[in-house]
Amino acid sequence: MKDVSIGMFIAVFEEIFGAGLFWGMVAAAAAILLAFLYLIVRDHKLESRRFLRAELWAPVGALAAILFVQFWTNSGFTDIGGPIDVIVLILIGSAGAIGLTILAYVVPSLLSGRRSA
Repeated sequence: MKDVSIGMFIAVFEEIFGAGLFWGMVAAAAAILLAFLYLIVRDHKLESRRFLRAELWAPVGALAAILFVQFWTNSGFTDIGGPIDVIVLILIGSAGAIGLTILAYVVPSLLSGRRSA
Protein backbone atom coordinates (compact mmCIF):
# COMPACT_ATOMS: atom_id res chain seq x y z
CA MET A 1 0.00 0.00 0.00
CA LYS A 2 2.66 2.45 -0.99
CA ASP A 3 0.48 4.02 -3.69
CA VAL A 4 -2.60 5.99 -2.76
CA SER A 5 -5.30 6.03 -5.41
CA ILE A 6 -9.00 6.68 -5.80
CA GLY A 7 -9.55 2.97 -6.34
CA MET A 8 -7.98 2.19 -3.00
CA PHE A 9 -10.27 4.67 -1.23
CA ILE A 10 -13.32 3.21 -2.96
CA ALA A 11 -12.30 -0.30 -1.91
CA VAL A 12 -11.81 0.80 1.70
CA PHE A 13 -15.17 2.59 1.86
CA GLU A 14 -16.94 -0.38 0.26
CA GLU A 15 -15.35 -2.61 2.89
CA ILE A 16 -16.44 -0.33 5.74
CA PHE A 17 -20.00 0.43 4.65
CA GLY A 18 -20.76 -2.35 2.19
CA ALA A 19 -21.12 -1.75 -1.53
CA GLY A 20 -24.86 -1.00 -1.45
CA LEU A 21 -24.76 1.61 1.31
CA PHE A 22 -21.59 3.25 -0.04
CA TRP A 23 -22.87 3.65 -3.59
CA GLY A 24 -26.27 4.72 -2.25
CA MET A 25 -24.59 7.50 -0.27
CA VAL A 26 -22.59 8.50 -3.35
CA ALA A 27 -25.77 8.61 -5.46
CA ALA A 28 -27.62 10.65 -2.81
CA ALA A 29 -24.73 13.11 -2.54
CA ALA A 30 -24.58 13.47 -6.32
CA ALA A 31 -28.34 14.05 -6.55
CA ILE A 32 -28.25 16.72 -3.84
CA LEU A 33 -25.27 18.42 -5.48
CA LEU A 34 -27.01 18.44 -8.87
CA ALA A 35 -30.14 19.91 -7.27
CA PHE A 36 -28.02 22.61 -5.63
CA LEU A 37 -26.34 23.47 -8.93
CA TYR A 38 -29.75 23.52 -10.63
CA LEU A 39 -30.99 26.06 -8.07
CA ILE A 40 -27.94 28.26 -8.56
CA VAL A 41 -28.47 28.25 -12.33
CA ARG A 42 -32.25 28.70 -12.04
CA ASP A 43 -32.11 31.61 -9.61
CA HIS A 44 -28.86 33.10 -10.94
CA LYS A 45 -27.73 33.62 -7.37
CA LEU A 46 -27.33 32.12 -3.94
CA GLU A 47 -30.03 33.55 -1.69
CA SER A 48 -28.22 34.70 1.42
CA ARG A 49 -31.19 34.53 3.77
CA ARG A 50 -31.96 30.92 2.86
CA PHE A 51 -28.30 29.98 2.98
CA LEU A 52 -27.88 31.55 6.41
CA ARG A 53 -30.84 29.55 7.71
CA ALA A 54 -29.42 26.42 6.11
CA GLU A 55 -26.07 26.98 7.85
CA LEU A 56 -27.79 26.61 11.21
CA TRP A 57 -28.13 22.90 10.39
CA ALA A 58 -24.34 22.43 10.03
CA PRO A 59 -23.66 21.35 13.65
CA VAL A 60 -26.49 18.82 13.43
CA GLY A 61 -25.02 17.41 10.22
CA ALA A 62 -21.54 17.19 11.71
CA LEU A 63 -22.75 15.35 14.79
CA ALA A 64 -25.00 13.04 12.76
CA ALA A 65 -22.18 12.11 10.38
CA ILE A 66 -19.78 11.33 13.22
CA LEU A 67 -22.34 9.25 15.10
CA PHE A 68 -23.38 7.43 11.91
CA VAL A 69 -19.81 6.43 11.08
CA GLN A 70 -19.06 5.42 14.66
CA PHE A 71 -22.24 3.31 14.77
CA TRP A 72 -21.64 1.69 11.39
CA THR A 73 -18.01 0.81 12.15
CA ASN A 74 -18.78 -0.34 15.71
CA SER A 75 -16.33 2.23 17.05
CA GLY A 76 -16.46 4.62 19.94
CA PHE A 77 -14.73 7.76 21.03
CA THR A 78 -12.44 5.65 23.20
CA ASP A 79 -11.10 3.99 20.04
CA ILE A 80 -9.48 7.23 18.84
CA GLY A 81 -5.80 6.37 18.94
CA GLY A 82 -3.79 9.12 17.36
CA PRO A 83 -3.66 12.31 15.34
CA ILE A 84 -4.85 10.68 12.12
CA ASP A 85 -8.00 9.46 13.87
CA VAL A 86 -8.74 13.00 15.02
CA ILE A 87 -8.13 14.34 11.51
CA VAL A 88 -10.48 11.74 10.02
CA LEU A 89 -13.09 12.58 12.66
CA ILE A 90 -12.84 16.29 11.76
CA LEU A 91 -13.15 15.48 8.06
CA ILE A 92 -16.23 13.32 8.68
CA GLY A 93 -17.82 16.10 10.73
CA SER A 94 -16.99 18.67 8.06
CA ALA A 95 -18.50 16.50 5.33
CA GLY A 96 -21.67 16.03 7.36
CA ALA A 97 -21.92 19.76 8.09
CA ILE A 98 -21.48 20.74 4.45
CA GLY A 99 -23.84 18.03 3.25
CA LEU A 100 -26.69 18.92 5.58
CA THR A 101 -26.20 22.64 4.91
CA ILE A 102 -26.61 22.07 1.18
CA LEU A 103 -29.58 19.76 1.75
CA ALA A 104 -31.22 22.32 4.06
CA TYR A 105 -30.80 24.94 1.32
CA VAL A 106 -32.06 22.72 -1.51
CA VAL A 107 -35.22 21.27 0.03
CA PRO A 108 -37.03 24.52 0.92
CA SER A 109 -35.87 26.16 -2.31
CA LEU A 110 -37.28 23.36 -4.43
CA LEU A 111 -40.52 23.19 -2.44
CA SER A 112 -41.22 26.91 -2.55
CA GLY A 113 -40.38 27.38 -6.20
CA ARG A 114 -38.82 30.43 -7.80
CA ARG A 115 -39.57 33.75 -6.19
CA SER A 116 -40.53 36.61 -8.46
CA ALA A 117 -38.24 39.63 -8.40
